Amino acid sequence: MQPSVKAFFDDATNTVSYVVRDPSGTSCAIIDSVLDYDQAAGRTSTASADIIIDWVKAEGLTVSWILESHVHADHLSAAPYLQEKLGGKIGIGDQITVVQDTFGKIFNEGTRFQRDGSQFDQLFKEGDSIHIGQMRCDVLHTPGHTPACLTYVIGDAAFVGDTLFMPDFGTARCDFPGGSADDLYNSIQKILSLPDETRIFVGHDYKAPGRDEFAWETTVGEQKALNVHIGEGRPLEEFVSMRTERDAKLGMPRLILPSLQTNMRAGNMPEPDDNGTSYFKVPINTL
Repeated sequence: MQPSVKAFFDDATNTVSYVVRDPSGTSCAIIDSVLDYDQAAGRTSTASADIIIDWVKAEGLTVSWILESHVHADHLSAAPYLQEKLGGKIGIGDQITVVQDTFGKIFNEGTRFQRDGSQFDQLFKEGDSIHIGQMRCDVLHTPGHTPACLTYVIGDAAFVGDTLFMPDFGTARCDFPGGSADDLYNSIQKILSLPDETRIFVGHDYKAPGRDEFAWETTVGEQKALNVHIGEGRPLEEFVSMRTERDAKLGMPRLILPSLQTNMRAGNMPEPDDNGTSYFKVPINTL
């Protein structure tokens, strides 16, 4: 089955969110949504999510799932807001518990913060499958960027989150706590074992040098042949060396601190203080 895919590009974070639709009905899933966040003002807004909501309603669709490919470090998730407006279950990989434990300690969250993934409606593991209408969605565990990264394979389409970018931009960084270049390499091989004609939808695009337009759709065959980091059968040792050296030169994402504190809670804000206001913590000299 070939699902219908509608992409929504967020200029502020270079994130691509997707609505994946059953072509034989009205069921759909939303993958990797964005909650707008003004860092200087500490203020959220729902403009990006509202665009998706308006489109889903105009198309007469029913949301079955709101899926996260991983705990994003570069944008806040709008999953709870979308669920409130459109329904659907929120799902993520079961290794979210590892991420919650790691960052629960980094942000000194205390006992109120549950580290069992219970903030999400469903936790997926390798080999799980769900249905979006008549479409089957198979779950691949593809860690490396984070321990909880998933790829969702729906018909002839694979939604890879941050694991792979467009072929001219390469692959995800692996230097966050719990990341691993070895794991990323093996995860990418799992994705590249899918049929060559499988459509790959990436989670971000930053326009590689020399490319004028943003892009987010490629194929397994194109990645195998052309990916600048992993293509043409690049061996593990060479990839890990390249990735490690490259990651050492990267700065932290602009929104990593609020993003992690929100997204490890399934898109919910930290528990408010006794004055009723939620606050993000800034751990000094930690990341």
